[in-house]
Amino acid sequence: MATLTLCLLLLAAVLVSSVIDQIVPKVSLPLIQIGLGLVIALIASTNITIALDPELFLVLFIAPLLYDEAKNADKAALWAHIKPVLSLAIGLVVATALIIGFTLNLIIPSIPLFAAFALGAALGPTDAVAVTSLSKEVNIPARQKSVLKGELLLNDASGIVSFQFAIAAGVTGSFSLLNATEVFLLEFFGGLAAGVVLGLIGNFIVRRVRAIGVENTTFHVLFEVFIPFLVYLISQALHVSGIIAVVVAGLMNVISPRMMGPSVSRMNIVSSSVWRVLSFALNGVVFVLLGTQLPNAMRRTWDDVSISNGTLIAYVVGLTFLLLAIRFAWVLAMDWVHARRGERRRFTAHDAKMALVTTLCGAKGTITLSIMFTIPMYLSYATVDHPAIRFPQRDLLIFLACGVIVCTLLLATFVVPLLSPKPARKESEQEVHDRDTACYIDILRAVIEELTARQTPENRGATRAVIRSYSDRIEQIKENNDIESESDVGLRLQALAWERERALELIEEDAVAPVVGYQYLGRLDRTERLLRHSSDRTSFQRYVLRLRALLRRGLHAFIRELPSAATPARADELRQLQLDCVNYAIALLEITLSDSSVPTEDATALLLEYQNARLTLQEQRPTITTAFKVVNRAEDVRRLALRLELEQIQAKYEDECLSREGAKRMRENVNLMQLDLEDNV
Repeated sequence: MATLTLCLLLLAAVLVSSVIDQIVPKVSLPLIQIGLGLVIALIASTNITIALDPELFLVLFIAPLLYDEAKNADKAALWAHIKPVLSLAIGLVVATALIIGFTLNLIIPSIPLFAAFALGAALGPTDAVAVTSLSKEVNIPARQKSVLKGELLLNDASGIVSFQFAIAAGVTGSFSLLNATEVFLLEFFGGLAAGVVLGLIGNFIVRRVRAIGVENTTFHVLFEVFIPFLVYLISQALHVSGIIAVVVAGLMNVISPRMMGPSVSRMNIVSSSVWRVLSFALNGVVFVLLGTQLPNAMRRTWDDVSISNGTLIAYVVGLTFLLLAIRFAWVLAMDWVHARRGERRRFTAHDAKMALVTTLCGAKGTITLSIMFTIPMYLSYATVDHPAIRFPQRDLLIFLACGVIVCTLLLATFVVPLLSPKPARKESEQEVHDRDTACYIDILRAVIEELTARQTPENRGATRAVIRSYSDRIEQIKENNDIESESDVGLRLQALAWERERALELIEEDAVAPVVGYQYLGRLDRTERLLRHSSDRTSFQRYVLRLRALLRRGLHAFIRELPSAATPARADELRQLQLDCVNYAIALLEITLSDSSVPTEDATALLLEYQNARLTLQEQRPTITTAFKVVNRAEDVRRLALRLELEQIQAKYEDECLSREGAKRMRENVNLMQLDLEDNV
């Protein structure tokens, strides 16, 4: 029961932190969560301790967080800055572990060299949430931002592997550089291979499941959530690096299908939402845990008479300064090489200032704390002949790590905004209004895409009605704000081209009589001429099309005069051909909905026209009973659409695409529509 209570307190603190973050945006989210953890530790009736298996902690927190970071990484930017990223992610981590290890062992001899190396390795990785949750005033240059994001992804693996080597050296009591190098290469390249192979196996499973007709979004999303745990555990069982395997599987993202379509779009939307909640909860829980452990770690170390409290504070400050000095020197040298050799220019004071910003942005957080929690309590367990050997200075090491995390977070939150370039100017009210309007249109388009992806034969009629209302809202917003709509002639011509492609394919396969096929092609040509009529430009291609249409019209007129031409069977064949071409165009239009270059409302409007044409060709006349069912289902679809709209508004606000006032106004409008919907039931 105590464990359940602790879990509920941690989750409640994470929820409260998300609210406080909206109210106090100038304080980074990790600091808020650490503060809430301190409150929990102070008001708890008993001391909060973590009795979690280190390996379980590593799997539960680090594996999914690293997989999510790798999956969402910008691969193009990562590859463009691969040299500085690898320099920070591998070279700086190793240098930090060595320098801090030797220095800490020299200053505090009671900390063995392997334990000092372990602390240095744990302090190597920077934290993704700690960096991205900086004050909203921070304006990090594009290159520095790309390098930081790449470093966040790769230095976790190098830091964890270095930490594991240091701990292994302490547990085994021996260290061989040759043997360590062999094991490192085996684990590193073995982890790469395991990540690729297991990712491909996961992709094969997904394709086989789809081949037998399973398009269940729940299955695919849950399978993707399982992937980092499975990859990690299987890789560890093969005695290769599970961390590197998880990062490789996430970077390849081989689990997500490459094709486009409604079911894939629905799966991606749900997957994104699930991972957003999961990563936020895991990161938040670890930072709250840090807050809960600070009093206990400080109390045990604070009460240690062998080290004075002033000395402890000096250790934390000195360790933080050494850590930042190493990072600053490394980044400064790296940027100097980039300026002199990459851009062929002088290294300026501004470059040094940006190097300092990059240095302070490397705050420590989730990964560092998670690694420190995996330090074993004992180097060896009790036997008949020998008592158990406790891990030397474990509490002091955790205390130092916690102190460095807090110091780097404070510097990143309050000092980086003073050093980073400020925005050129504040947006005017009109600019904010225009940005909110464009964002609102994108929100409505996203709802239309999601509703289209969730269509089923049972709710298709009701969904079309709701989609039409959202398209009307988009047109109304454009009209009220004098936004000129782009012409949809190009999309309609593309749809006619798809119909023509399908008709020619059926004619070549002898699936339809040539007379019927060319009669339908003539109809498509006439429709295309009407669409192109608004253009005054002429071209050789248009003259050829007109000449071909005239020849076909003469041929069709001659054929219609034949006694056997105008038969009911021929009319049915023409209708079946048109139905086949319409279905072909509908399938391609549904895929086009996921194309960001095509306005969603235009693609949706054309899709609705084709779907209505299909109903007419199928001669499905709605009865009174069917009409009532459509109305009832439309209420359910409208509720779903409003809920999706609220989710999109919140997502856009969190991504800083919406202003606070704009998001509030949009939520109020949706709430009014929800109240009106319930009153009309």
